[in-house]
Amino acid sequence: MKTVILNNKVEMPILGFGVYQIPDPIQCEQAVSEALAAGYRLIDTAAAYCNEEAVGNAIRKSGIRREELFITTKLWVQDQGYEAARKAFDKSMQRLGLDYLDLYLIHQPFGDYYGSWRAMEELYKEGHIRAIGVCNFYPDRLVDLCLHNEVTPAVNQIETHPLFQRVEDQEVMQKYGVQHESWASFAEGRGSMFSNEIVAAIGKKYGKSVAQVILRWLIQREIVCIPKSVHKERIKENIAVFDFSLDTEDMEKMNSLDTSTSLFMNHRDPKVAENLGTLKFPV
Repeated sequence: MKTVILNNKVEMPILGFGVYQIPDPIQCEQAVSEALAAGYRLIDTAAAYCNEEAVGNAIRKSGIRREELFITTKLWVQDQGYEAARKAFDKSMQRLGLDYLDLYLIHQPFGDYYGSWRAMEELYKEGHIRAIGVCNFYPDRLVDLCLHNEVTPAVNQIETHPLFQRVEDQEVMQKYGVQHESWASFAEGRGSMFSNEIVAAIGKKYGKSVAQVILRWLIQREIVCIPKSVHKERIKENIAVFDFSLDTEDMEKMNSLDTSTSLFMNHRDPKVAENLGTLKFPV
């Protein structure tokens, strides 16, 4: 498995398995078990996904040594702030059944994320977390966080796919030593992603699926990706992307698909801030 080196020298797999929208505990545990059996070692969950316990069960039953795994979870908006963040971290660790976490992320750029960051810095220094980072931070908020805290975020996980490529965001991240990570690598099928003629033609050239071409394109951009599936064959297919490379012409064709527009939400929209800032989960 190809890896990236984070700004604190921690090694992170460039391809992992995400469990967003798998709330059913039996289905989630099965999917994670199949992913681990297929060779995935990075598993990405969140308190808001309501499946941390299922992820933890799959990890324990896998028999894989803990040091071989890279486990990520996230802090939701309702738990922002210094005291609340420390309590939320403890709850996540209890559900996961782990004694340390590889990566802890602030899930949304709303609420008292500065207070949360102070708590996360302490947890990091205490050895409970190997790396800390954020999700959905646009460049302005990310730079502000980098400049005014002792620990620079190791990762920024943001919507990134062929139709919303985040080139300028990645340039800022590279300047500040923050690793770019993608969510919704396939745009969840929006924008007719799986029937895109350009991507399909590239896939035909290499004997690969549209999903495999997209993942390969992200990997060649040095972007960590965490595709999700509950289907065993697709789980295996998504990790089979290290036996080919896109040539320069095909990378340029993929780059030409960028619309520079989110297919999900604009975190600078006041309505998004209002909705996410009041959305609660049973965590």
